[in-house]
Amino acid sequence: MVQQHYQAYKNNSVNTASPGELTLMLYNGCLKFIKYGKKGIEDQNMELKNTNIQKAQNIINELMVTLDQGSTIAKDMMPLYDYINHLLIDANIKNDLDILMEAYRLVEEFRDTWKEVLKQTRTREYKQGVQA
Repeated sequence: MVQQHYQAYKNNSVNTASPGELTLMLYNGCLKFIKYGKKGIEDQNMELKNTNIQKAQNIINELMVTLDQGSTIAKDMMPLYDYINHLLIDANIKNDLDILMEAYRLVEEFRDTWKEVLKQTRTREYKQGVQA
């Protein structure tokens, strides 16, 4: 019963999230899956490792596909996303924690930057709403 309520809450969170919040959720999910992949490597559980690193790759691929190619920042982000994707592939093939953690650090940096952008956007929108 608790699991059903939690799942309903998660579904509602996704359905009501702004595009910016959805991007943040993707970054957080990617980090979670990389952590599980790390655990799989550490425990020599190849199924856990492979499944979760592939989930992280799927998120990076989704971020690449949905990146607004018309924006100037896209030209800087796309090669970084591609690099992260290659790191995940290499880490999965080689069972290499160092490579996997490099991917983690890059995704974490994207996530932290994105959180700050959302915070500044909300602050600016709030100030504009107060002044109106």
